Amino acid sequence: MLRTHTCGQLRKNDANKEVTLSGWIDTIRAHGGVAFIDIRDRYGKTQVVFVKSNKEFESIKNLSIESSISVKGKVQLRKAGTENKDWETGEVELFGEKITIFNKSPPLPFEINDPKVNEEVKLKWRYLDLRNSKLRGNLLLKNKIYKAIHDFMEKNEFIYVDTPILAKSTPEGARDYLVPSRVNPGQFYALPQSPQLFKQLLMVSGFDKYYQIARCFRDEDLRADRQPEFTQLDIEMSFIEVEDLLALMEQLWKYVFKQALNIEIKTPFPRMSYDEAMKKYNGDKPDIRKNKNDQGEFAFLWVLDFPMFEYNEEDKRWYAMHHPFTSPKDGSDYSKPETIKAKAYDLVLNGTELGGGSIRIHDSVMQQKVFDILGINKEETKEKFGFLLDALIHGAPPHGGIAFGLDRATALMCAVESIRDVIAFPKNKAAQDVMLDAPSTTSEKQLKEAHIKIDLPKKQEKAKK
Repeated sequence: MLRTHTCGQLRKNDANKEVTLSGWIDTIRAHGGVAFIDIRDRYGKTQVVFVKSNKEFESIKNLSIESSISVKGKVQLRKAGTENKDWETGEVELFGEKITIFNKSPPLPFEINDPKVNEEVKLKWRYLDLRNSKLRGNLLLKNKIYKAIHDFMEKNEFIYVDTPILAKSTPEGARDYLVPSRVNPGQFYALPQSPQLFKQLLMVSGFDKYYQIARCFRDEDLRADRQPEFTQLDIEMSFIEVEDLLALMEQLWKYVFKQALNIEIKTPFPRMSYDEAMKKYNGDKPDIRKNKNDQGEFAFLWVLDFPMFEYNEEDKRWYAMHHPFTSPKDGSDYSKPETIKAKAYDLVLNGTELGGGSIRIHDSVMQQKVFDILGINKEETKEKFGFLLDALIHGAPPHGGIAFGLDRATALMCAVESIRDVIAFPKNKAAQDVMLDAPSTTSEKQLKEAHIKIDLPKKQEKAKK
């Protein structure tokens, strides 16, 4: 075996055992006839001691940090007073007998764990930056969050269903990422901004409790809490009302925080209407903490009673504040769109929108009324949403759901400012992957196969030639 134990596993009761550890050189120190190597993996660190009588001693002294190695030796107790109380393995060390060098690292482009390194440099060498203890801790916490979600949803009889990535472009949302179809010239798929339509169709299909940790894509301007591709927890339920969903989601986050951070979250969460939030906080994402740079406080808040529509003066038309499948409140006057409130709800955490959802429209007549207010004519409705209207007339149940941004949630729980710090391989502020050098140009052959012709600006055309 290349290892018998991990680098964070050995304890006092392992003394005198012959073991093999594999990992990366965190530090290396030589003092006269003794060399010390701290070997690291994702589980922790262990100190390894090599003495001059070891035939590999000279080569060991010349090893570089971040090289990957394997060490075989005997576990021994550290001398009294030399223990490392910061490590779980700090009471023992490994007396090295044999070392295997898997891969010797060249000089690094930057120092691991140095907070002053430029972000673009770290993104270029992301696989090295991920050896950073803070980033590694963030991703390990994210893994705990995901596990807690899966456990909670399974306990509550939800069914995990994958939905398509190659989907259909629909209006009313952010800009889509488009994918050309080679076998259907001139036609395009759209990468999903959310699984919204699919999860509603699943409710029509009788899967009354659906969830998915879904990849979503939006071609929009980036900021600290946005990425062109992101992960959300998507949930939909049948035969429910607003109160049913809010109560269950409070229990979900209470469970997640307990399992991932061992923090007790108080329920029920406070509530505030959209109108009150706008009046008192001048925004619909109030931070209700008593002390706001206190990152150890988690203040959840439901914001309710959103306007159903918002008017755009520029193009003189109504838009859905959430999306066009949101149900208006009972008794709404469709001749006065400005008065209609939606059965919609957002969950806010420390002034950040964690997620939002609504009770959906399950009646095709009501859905058409909403399309009419939005100015989506019958022809466009049939083209874009014909499949949904067809589904609604086939026994669609009352249903509703919500979606939570898991990257945002993890960033808040890790107390980091950017969601890039909780994503393994994020894009930069210009939506570029500087490690892969993506997006990039492609060959004329690939463009031709996809029936795409690109008209480059003259400067780029000249440079290409």
